[in-house]
Amino acid sequence: MSSNNHNTIDDESYCTPRHVAIIMDGNGRWAKNQGKLRISGHKAGVKSVRRAVSFAVSHKLEALTLYAFSSENWSRPVQEVTALMELFVWALDSEVKSLHKHNVRLRVIGDISRFNNRIQERIRRAEELTQQNNGLTLNIAANYGGRWDIIQGARKLAEQVQEGLLRPDQITEESLAPYLCMQELAPVDLVIRTGGEHRISNFLLWQIAYAEFWFTDVLWPDFDEHVFEGALNAFSSRERRFGGAAPGGA
Repeated sequence: MSSNNHNTIDDESYCTPRHVAIIMDGNGRWAKNQGKLRISGHKAGVKSVRRAVSFAVSHKLEALTLYAFSSENWSRPVQEVTALMELFVWALDSEVKSLHKHNVRLRVIGDISRFNNRIQERIRRAEELTQQNNGLTLNIAANYGGRWDIIQGARKLAEQVQEGLLRPDQITEESLAPYLCMQELAPVDLVIRTGGEHRISNFLLWQIAYAEFWFTDVLWPDFDEHVFEGALNAFSSRERRFGGAAPGGA
């Protein structure tokens, strides 16, 4: 379903989100609170990913998008980045069969060209194994940035202009949207951020234009089914206007 057709969303979708995106924040602080190394927090975070995916499957969400590694995370200490890459490979290898068993389609969004060949091959195999599944679509944002997403889409439109296939005055939201990540999925309805921060951090800048936001102080390794349920309950009480006026003209 294209993100352009939010006006056709039926009443039921106002109560239950179809597509949830999560900024998984707080692994490092969780580890520090435990007196452990930061990588211990990331490992604990993998367990929370498992719980979140299980919850999304059981609640029949169409899509779950997780912010795993931003394009800004390369600036972290080399040792931590290396450990994160190894953890990513381990998680792919250990979880993909379970995802496939539960009819989950796995996709990695972002500029994966910066990853080494070993990681790129693991991603390709995991996506290939699950590509025919029609249950939950699990998007892992890895080396992803919202600005990168928009720029790479704009470059493709610029190529069309250069080739004479498109005039600049023909560029619209509708012409750019197909070149952005996840445009074949339902629009993002709800963005959850753990860890107490209240910012977007360059995540899905285009795709969350009409999303609801829900923030919690819970650190990501402590995020469980009860916290997820709380986010969905909060969403169900929101009145979504998509830029329109509220009843009564307010």
